[in-house]
Amino acid sequence: MTTALPLLLTQGDPCGIGPEILARLWLADTPAHAPRDAVIVADVQVMRAALARLGGGLAVAELDSPLALHRVPPHCLPVWQPPGLPPGLADLPLGRVDARAGAAAARCIEAAVAEIQAGRGRALVTAPIHKEALHAAGSPHPGHTEMLQALAGQDGQLRPVRMMLANEELRTVLVTIHCSLRDAIARVTREAVLETLRITGTALRRMGLEAPRIAVAGLNPHAGEGGLFGDEEIHHIAPAIADACAEGWDATGPYAPDTVFMRARRGEFDVVVAMTHDHGLIPVKYLGVEHGVNVTLGLPFVRTSPDHGTAFDIAGRGVADPASLAAALKMARRLASAQT
Repeated sequence: MTTALPLLLTQGDPCGIGPEILARLWLADTPAHAPRDAVIVADVQVMRAALARLGGGLAVAELDSPLALHRVPPHCLPVWQPPGLPPGLADLPLGRVDARAGAAAARCIEAAVAEIQAGRGRALVTAPIHKEALHAAGSPHPGHTEMLQALAGQDGQLRPVRMMLANEELRTVLVTIHCSLRDAIARVTREAVLETLRITGTALRRMGLEAPRIAVAGLNPHAGEGGLFGDEEIHHIAPAIADACAEGWDATGPYAPDTVFMRARRGEFDVVVAMTHDHGLIPVKYLGVEHGVNVTLGLPFVRTSPDHGTAFDIAGRGVADPASLAAALKMARRLASAQT
């Protein structure tokens, strides 16, 4: 049965806090109780080193397949090491950019996606990667979202995907993601905004909201003030909202970006669609990165991740908080159940 398939958690960059927060999910003294339905996709020695830095207390169960989770005894960390990982990852210095770490992070993601596509995984939860390390490893993708988009494509065609960041108080979806602000402005087109509204509405319906209320933030100050501060709202954003309404979506706006998030937080809207990366993510992250979850919308499988990065400055110190990863795991479990 699909519900019996494991959730797959990738290690992230081994030089960051990913392995540490993964290990802490299974340790008895953490608020997140040890998952019984998840497998870590990682280098075995990296996870052993992370456990050792946290004081041990668990053995690592090496799996020959994620489907072997049912054979893992209690009080063990279930780890499946995919083939093709660079050697010596556990010996890399923590808190530094390393191409081998970037290559390992990418390989774990690729292997986990392949397992899900082959029907051996229920959902994907990704620990943080470092974009510079990914680039140093030769990856053409600027981040998780673009990599997953490519891996999920068919016949050379990319699926349209969007990033959603969510916590218990606010959801926001982005029209543009990892690009310069200059490029982002050029990418705010009627077609891109409409596609985002469709993806957002469809995803929220799958999450259980029958008629999601979608607020659309403008791009310019005061949403352009009738064209005084920019005309993207007039020529692109407002027409896209009208198109979405004609298709039956409850989309309104464009609203001033500096106030619409407060209105959504008070319950007036179910989600805010923002035009650029920082417009949309700052409000959610300000409410606390320990509570935020990143969800990739538009994929043929569930993917979530914590609302923070690799935190090189504290890697290896044993102080990284696993709360956002726990929230991502909880969200993945809930979304996967809703789609079965």
